[in-house]
Amino acid sequence: MPGQDAESRKRGRIEKRGNSLRVRVYAGDDPVSGRRLYRNETVRGTDRAAEKRAQKVLTKLLAEVDAQRAPTSTVALSYVLAEWLRTAELEDATRRTYVGYIDRTIVPAMGDVAADRLTARTLEKLYGELRRCRVRCDGRPFVEHRSDDAEHDCGKTKCRPHVCRPMAASTVRQIHSIISAALSAALRWEWIASNPARVAQRPRQKAPEPDPPSAVDAARLLDAAFEMDDDWGTLVWLVMTTGIRRGEVCALRWRHVDLDGETIEIRRAYTLHKGVGVEKDTKTHQMRRIALDSETVALLREHRARVQARLADLGGPFSEQTYVFTSVRAPDHSKPYSPHAVSSRYKDMAERLGIDTHLHALRHYSATELLSAGVDLRTVAGRLGHGGGGATTLRVYAAWVAASDRKAAELLGSRLPKRPTT
Repeated sequence: MPGQDAESRKRGRIEKRGNSLRVRVYAGDDPVSGRRLYRNETVRGTDRAAEKRAQKVLTKLLAEVDAQRAPTSTVALSYVLAEWLRTAELEDATRRTYVGYIDRTIVPAMGDVAADRLTARTLEKLYGELRRCRVRCDGRPFVEHRSDDAEHDCGKTKCRPHVCRPMAASTVRQIHSIISAALSAALRWEWIASNPARVAQRPRQKAPEPDPPSAVDAARLLDAAFEMDDDWGTLVWLVMTTGIRRGEVCALRWRHVDLDGETIEIRRAYTLHKGVGVEKDTKTHQMRRIALDSETVALLREHRARVQARLADLGGPFSEQTYVFTSVRAPDHSKPYSPHAVSSRYKDMAERLGIDTHLHALRHYSATELLSAGVDLRTVAGRLGHGGGGATTLRVYAAWVAASDRKAAELLGSRLPKRPTT
């Protein structure tokens, strides 16, 4: 075509295709597959005006390639996800969760789609389908077969008609986060030109609804815990007064407890996966120090004396590495209490009392009691181990923060001199 210099013709060209012109620009080799990549754009018409428009398009595409704004790879989303998982720094439990979402949902839905072909619309359509049915059915009745054998007996394998079960909004948001993180990596690696997940709309996050036990129920739970045994009562008391997570209380060792300084340090958490326990960083990967009240310190001193006497009877040594709490299966305190066992024991105790609650609600109890008493938000956030300078605490306990603010306003008003009446 006229008007093209030699350099432009090497890297791009304008071709006549029927009643239109196609602008084709070489964009380099795919870093993964090695294939040659091209940017194409069509201009309608073949007259002089169309040629001028095509020349402008050619100049634009050449500039985009030079500025590396054009996609440099046509790899599938499944490959991007695999490479991101291989390089991402994730906790073991988090990685297992992500792999499950990727294998069960993301890859079957759009694993074969080229990463540079994904759009916000594509992602939002997937999220909508998952919110309607987690298996993304077409709405037509069918039987969910429980066997891969084509000749299986449905009566024996208990195959049932499919019932749509929507995926929770929080789960879809998690899937969105995985896709967004993987595409952000692809953007850094210059495999795609933009990350559509950044503009795609996710399901709204459900407002937190903490349901702490009442003061009366909390007292009943404590009484029942100490009636069961003093070790268990001390554990429930400590969780109630400090708000620490169950994995954190299970991982607590005596070296983390400073009875003279009246503080405990939360450095580790204990978790189980398929029956195998492992210590890991706390949820926010940060150590925190929590002040203890005098009653809690007294209970921990008594508990420490019990543990020392118990180990002396067993002929085992007591050290600062000894776990603070353990189950009857490990009387020498060499192994931590199982988080699942702690939750189960607490749940059984609450059910016997006729109280509908769970162990994590004690964390809510600690937070709401402090906020209701007028303790500032940042202090409460620090005790709970919330990040973001209190943003998480404010989001979860907004109602109690508002009540505390009202109490502060009334307190300040009561201290001001009264205006004279006329």
